[in-house]
Amino acid sequence: MTTDSGRRGGAAAMGRPRVTSRAALERLAFALFARQGFDATTVDDIAAAAGIGRRTFFRYFASKNDLVWGDFEDHLQMLRRLLDETGRDVPPMEAIRRAVVEFNRFDPDDVPWHRQRMRLILEVPTLHADATLRYASWREIITGFVAARTGLPAASTVPRLAGNVVLAAAVSAYEQWLSAEDGAALSDLLDETLRQVTAGLGAVLDPAGAASGP
Repeated sequence: MTTDSGRRGGAAAMGRPRVTSRAALERLAFALFARQGFDATTVDDIAAAAGIGRRTFFRYFASKNDLVWGDFEDHLQMLRRLLDETGRDVPPMEAIRRAVVEFNRFDPDDVPWHRQRMRLILEVPTLHADATLRYASWREIITGFVAARTGLPAASTVPRLAGNVVLAAAVSAYEQWLSAEDGAALSDLLDETLRQVTAGLGAVLDPAGAASGP
């Protein structure tokens, strides 16, 4: 039986080296998306360009959509940890602002790739369903944090409101970042946007005020 590596071995030896990591496969795919468009690029296109077979591609990523999101689930654990490590003396919205800004801080070399990733996620219609599901997980972390800090059920109004508003603020900052022509830093835009949200939600999430919530 011919394996994926056997089938591609000659081509890989004569052309580009075979891709052997998730990160390398992701960046190669992003280059194809930029050249051909996301919808027009198939898993077979990506596998062929990487010098691997379809089965090998699916060992790295469950789907083409999954590739765009990278290690999103692992990154969510970082957001949860940033929130959990914040001292109890820090007001909830201040803790959230700091955590979200830090969560979205990237090495300068990675910024162009992250920009392309977010442009795909926010602008390609076929990725919107995935975005809805994954951002629900992101929102639940914020909601759970607020619920824990206020002593309110996660399903009650105040934690739900915080989760939805913070997510909307973060998406708005990303949209601004992608469309800005002045080179504004993502962390600065997130910080500014979340400070405005904090001004509105800060009083609501104050322990004394939250105690009278639903």
